Amino acid sequence: MSRFFCSELSRRSAETTFGTASVGAVWLLLEYPHGWGAHALRDSALSDGVKKFFGDALAGSGLSDQVEAHLRGQAAARPHTKLLFVRRTARRGRPGLAAFWGSSPERGGDLYHAEVEAYDDLLQLDLTAPGDLLGHPLLLVCTHGKHDRCCARHGRPLYQALDEQAEEGWVWQSSHVGGDRFAGNVVFLPEGIYFGRVGPGEAWTVLDEYLAGRIDLEHYRGRACYGFATQAAERAVREATGLTGLDDLQLAGRDGALVSIRAAGRVYDVEVTAELGGPRYLTCTAEALSHPRHYAARILRESAA
Repeated sequence: MSRFFCSELSRRSAETTFGTASVGAVWLLLEYPHGWGAHALRDSALSDGVKKFFGDALAGSGLSDQVEAHLRGQAAARPHTKLLFVRRTARRGRPGLAAFWGSSPERGGDLYHAEVEAYDDLLQLDLTAPGDLLGHPLLLVCTHGKHDRCCARHGRPLYQALDEQAEEGWVWQSSHVGGDRFAGNVVFLPEGIYFGRVGPGEAWTVLDEYLAGRIDLEHYRGRACYGFATQAAERAVREATGLTGLDDLQLAGRDGALVSIRAAGRVYDVEVTAELGGPRYLTCTAEALSHPRHYAARILRESAA
């Protein structure tokens, strides 16, 4: 098979991006400045036996079996948790390791943070309980090239552009967030808002709208707190009403294929149907074509809230 880029194929076929945000409204982020394997946590872990054999030469350069098990246990303790590695270019070589955790409900998301000296110190942290509030947003740009080359190709320039425009410490490179073919991908926390196909020249528009409390619909993929069908319904209501404020819409209920969205004193009943899209390669390393599921949303009626 000739070399290809899944993001170019997706863009060329005019595949829609909305309704594609990875579902997972709980976050566990660990600074890991070393190389990320294709599966970041699994491939970056060092067994206790290997660490003992090499001694201090590997101190601080990997995760012990106990730390890996602890992180997996913390992630499993709450449904829909995303466990990601993060790093910042400006922090290379400096002591200390950052950890962030929190959740992205529809309203009132929070992020907590801690800094530890070594990975084994994570064993003393309860990453399922409240901690020290972070106090500012985090922007996660997927640059996970070992997982998919499009993430590095588009993610690294996007990371640099956002890092130059946002406040110090806001922007981090992230391991796989989902939707490789929509690179460059960025997730805004604590709200859990996904944007895709963001180029360096579009970084400021997306960031500026967010800082103003609005969503840039052109690059909007959806929110992590919603399932795919609800993401599609939310997009349909936003397009119909022109409402782009972060908190302008609220899920009012769901009954089968019917999703009800509350907005501006009205309730919109949206019928959402799943359809199989045309054949495409979902990642740069895919060996076979797949039919990704897309969601079509149609507003049936609106009424007073």
